[in-house]
This record gives sequence, structure tokens and C-alpha cells, in this order.
Amino acid sequence: MTGANAPQDRKASPRSRRWFGNLSQLDFDIDFFEQLLSRNDRDVEVLRVLAELVSKKGKIERAVELDGRLVKLLPDDPLARYNLGCSLARAGQTREAIASLSRAILLGYDDLAHLEVDPDLDSLRDDPEFRSLLGQG
Repeated sequence: MTGANAPQDRKASPRSRRWFGNLSQLDFDIDFFEQLLSRNDRDVEVLRVLAELVSKKGKIERAVELDGRLVKLLPDDPLARYNLGCSLARAGQTREAIASLSRAILLGYDDLAHLEVDPDLDSLRDDPEFRSLLGQG
């Protein structure tokens, strides 16, 4: 169509604007990836992205669950172990977090400079086991 009606025809319907308008982009993304995961609960990439998104949203227990599922699917993946350690640290599960981070390092995680400054690990900074993990203990 041409004329005054053309731009209006390309706009979202009021119903879809209302639906999306109630969600932040982060909420929309989480909902989208939750739907993808419901179709294939073993999709590693969907699990990785969703775990990161829910962590950003502050849904820490959900992040722990998703990262734990990733570790079960990829037991020898150092990044999966590292991310689980981060989520556990944010959940206040200090011993489990340090164990997961230790395993990540044993599996080949080697970005110790990032480990030293990652804000997800702030709750571990003064823990003697964590400092020992960093070679500071």
C-alpha cells in the first residue's frame, strides 16, 4: 500500500506492542531462550546463553541449575565448570564454588587474571582456599 496507511501497516499490532511493551529486552530474551530450551533441554548453546541471561537478571538459583545441567552434559569442559563456580559463588555456596573453580583449572581453564577480578567471585576473595587457588595463600 501507499499513502498514509503504508507506515501504519508495517507497525506491530497494538496487541503485540502491548505484549512486548510489558517486557524488558532481558525478560524477552529469557522467555525466548526458555522456550527454545523447552523444545530441546540438552541444547548446550541454549543452556549457555540462558544461564548467562538469568544470571544477569539476578535469578541466581536458576543460573546454578542451568550451569549444573551444562556440567552434566559437558563434564570435561573447563568453561562450564568455571561458570558453575561463578554461579555457586553468587549463590553463597562457597565450598562448592571453590571446588568447581578448582576443577575448571584442572581441566584447563587458564585465564587466572580474569579469575582474580571477576566480580561474580567477589564473595570468595577473602577465603583462604580461594586465595590458595590463585597462588596467594
